[in-house]
Amino acid sequence: MFEQLTNTVRPLLHGQRALVTGGNSGIGRGVALSLAAAGADIVVNYVSNPEGAECVVQAIRQLGRKALAVRADVANEADVDAMFAEAVAELGTLDIVVANAGMQRDAKIESMSLGDWQRVIDVNLTGQFLCARAAVREFKRRGVVESVSRAAGKLVHISSVHEVIPWAGHINYAASKGGVMMLMKTLAQELAQDRIRVNSVCPGAIKTPINRSAWETPEALQGLLRLIPQRRLGEPDDIGRTVAWLVSDEADYITGLNLYVDGGMTLYPGFEAGG
Repeated sequence: MFEQLTNTVRPLLHGQRALVTGGNSGIGRGVALSLAAAGADIVVNYVSNPEGAECVVQAIRQLGRKALAVRADVANEADVDAMFAEAVAELGTLDIVVANAGMQRDAKIESMSLGDWQRVIDVNLTGQFLCARAAVREFKRRGVVESVSRAAGKLVHISSVHEVIPWAGHINYAASKGGVMMLMKTLAQELAQDRIRVNSVCPGAIKTPINRSAWETPEALQGLLRLIPQRRLGEPDDIGRTVAWLVSDEADYITGLNLYVDGGMTLYPGFEAGG
């Protein structure tokens, strides 16, 4: 699949350099591979599972692109600043940053600890702020290089359909993604005159390890598919291909967009048979 993308999409991002947080598995892996197939060199961020990060790096190199893995906790300011410094030192600059790293710690509100609330907010929301800030500093430092891209930089926040769909039992996660929505839109407004594009991609149910319990049994899968009009789970490269296009010059007039990639999950499928 990614070999096919190499032939059809590679010119989109030729000569560009990207950083993908949480790029060692799931959606982050799909994004990193799609960007590489479209011609970009990639920094694969991880905080655990270094073996997974190294596997993604090797897959990117097999596509003919440069790649390196960098460990950093996106909720830690010093880690984020050091990661961006290493990325720029190795690749020269960054043209694309995909803030993807995220986590869940689920519980009903009466049993949710303050620690679990705070950790999800720290990773899913504050982590995206820290990565956005570091990205914007580098984009503004370098400015527009017309031979590479019409934009000074492209920032993509990976959000979720749960920025608009309430999710009982996951209040910390849903609140963090609602925050990402306004973080992205406000940044897009603030940075448009600097020719920095900021958008978000909002996945629905994607087949990744983080939500394995929702699809690993036939019963769970059938219950989930009833929430998806297309009646299929998304794959990580469904998100990856979307991001690769969104950060290309083909989408240069798009900023401040929440792009839902969800098989129709946000179409209120409970009303398919009438209200």
